[in-house]
This record gives sequence, C-alpha cells and structure tokens, in this order.
Amino acid sequence: MSLTAARPNANTVNAIDLDADGVACHSSSGPADPLVGQASPRRIFVRGQLRCRLRLQHAGERELRIRYEAQGVDDAPWLIVQGGISAHRHVASCEQAGEAGWWEVQCGEGRAIDTRCFRVLAIDWLGSDGTLDVPLDCADQADAIATVLDALDIDHVQAYVGCSYGASVGLHFAVRHPRRLKQLVAIAGAHRPDIWALAQRKIQRGIVELGRSEQARVEALSLARQLAMLGYRTRGELAARFPQLPRQGDGGICHDSADWLDHVGAQYAARTPVTAWLRLSESLDLHCVDPHDVTTPTTVIAINQDQLVPPALVDELVNALPLPCRLHRISSLFGHDAFLKETTAIDTLLRSELGVAA
Repeated sequence: MSLTAARPNANTVNAIDLDADGVACHSSSGPADPLVGQASPRRIFVRGQLRCRLRLQHAGERELRIRYEAQGVDDAPWLIVQGGISAHRHVASCEQAGEAGWWEVQCGEGRAIDTRCFRVLAIDWLGSDGTLDVPLDCADQADAIATVLDALDIDHVQAYVGCSYGASVGLHFAVRHPRRLKQLVAIAGAHRPDIWALAQRKIQRGIVELGRSEQARVEALSLARQLAMLGYRTRGELAARFPQLPRQGDGGICHDSADWLDHVGAQYAARTPVTAWLRLSESLDLHCVDPHDVTTPTTVIAINQDQLVPPALVDELVNALPLPCRLHRISSLFGHDAFLKETTAIDTLLRSELGVAA
C-alpha cells in the first residue's frame, strides 16, 4: 500500500511513501457475539516500511527506511511499545506472524499489553540493520516514530511504553511531540546516562574497534556483548547461577560462567551488524533530556539493583519532572534486565498503569 503523510513533522524533509514489507495489511472480524449478535472487533496486522528523508540531529538530512509493525483491533487506543537496542518492531506473536516477539510475556491477547484492547505500534531502531553509518541520537528515533504516526494518520497515542533504550527515546518523544502523547511509561530508563554505564560502553566500543578483519570484528562484538551482560545482570544473580569454583581444564581455567558468556556473545554477534551496535551504543551516550521539558504524565518503573540506570539517577529524573510522577521500584537479581525477566511484577505494574484487568 502507498500513502502520503497527512501531517509531516518538523523534521521530515519531504513526503513519505508507505509500502508493505513482506506481510501486507491483514484484517479480519471475529465470530459474532451470541449475546449481542455483533461481530467482535476486527483485528489488524501490518508490517511495513517507510521511505522518507529525515533531518538527523548530528548527520543532517538523510534518506531512510523506517520499518514498523502494528497489531491489535480496529478503533482501539494506540500504544507505542519500544525496547532496548536489541529489540525490534515485532513485539509479540499473533495469528499473522507466529514467531515469538521480544516481549512475548507482556504483549498479546490476555497479556498486560492486551492486543484485544489496544493497537500496538513499534519500529526497528534507525541504524539497526547496519546500513546507516552516521551518528544517531535518541531524538532521531523519537522523530522516526512520529513520522510513522504521520504516515499512518495517527493523531495521538494513549501511551508510550519504553524499556531501557526505549525509555530514553520515550522521554525524547514526550519533549518533541507532547501533543501526541497522553501517558509515558518509562522502565529502566532515565534522562541522561550514568557515568559508570558511559565508561563501560566506551570499553565495549574499544574492544570492537580492535577488530581489523570482518571476522575479528564479529569476535570482538561477542566479547563486548559479554561485558555488557555483566552490566545488565547483578553479582547476586551470577553467583546463584554459577556457584561452582573455577577448575583447571585442558585449555586453561574453566568456569561455568564462561560457557554462558560465550553463548550469549556468539548469539548476539551472529544477528547484530557491528556498525549497528556501535552507532546505537553511541546514541545511548548522547542521550540527554531536561526533565523540566517533559510535560506528559509519566510513570517511572525503576529496578533497585540496576547498574546501568541506578536508583539515584532515577530519583534525579523524578524529582525534576514538572508534573506529579508515579514511581514504582522493584527488586530483582536480574538488575537492568528485570523488565524482561520479572514477568509477574512488570505485568502487575503495566496492568495498573494501562488500566487492563487481570
């Protein structure tokens, strides 16, 4: 399908072409409700991409493709749902796309983000395919989402639910496109990076840059991901998972944690372009929002053991927001990854904030 944006945002340089991308728009009505004699709401699913020119914060005007996915039921409120730098547009499985999404435990029929009650929209992050080798900013991602809203003729959304990197982008979206957003739910995110996280990402990028050949860069990315995993989790979680002492093996010192790190590193490097990781890592460092500019009602969900977004940084954000903010804290051995791992706690909080019955 093809259409032109009804309301180009200030950073869109020209008209937008919207094309089906592998999966066309599907809609179907459910069986009639015997109590009222009417069909259940029509379900929608579309996976597509926009071709547009966007003015980036640090790289000027660029021709871009923004890949997006939407699912839910007709006439339901819209939600934007975005995850970490490894997340993508496929949030949850559905009838038309059966592969598991990155937040399957929280999104779908009967889940906290109930696709029988909402229409869910998500994008692939700009640069995530590795073809955009320019400095990126969280503000660019926010503008990309707004461009998709324009193209789909969506005036406003009920809520933006963002986790980790997605929470950072959500704060930018609230500042740059406030009239389009009724509520922001920011999970494991704050208004600026923590210095410890900045330092760790600097080391990670240095490891990757050491790779000269393409194969060496892939191996370096695997090592960088292994280092990142230590920041995503906590000492307590690793101690509980790997209680055994190191032992001498044929190839040197062995420990069960090494096998896990090798596995997650290789798995990540196999699916992630090196350029994409470098540019998205940099964009995390560039993230900065003045909390006083966030005029959208905001809920912040923080993790007490989060090493990347520590409680003191979250308090700094919450105390500076101009409107009353709901702050929820959870404790988790999984640290920053709690939004992925603490299914029950996150489910309860999301249902409360989005008004979804258990």
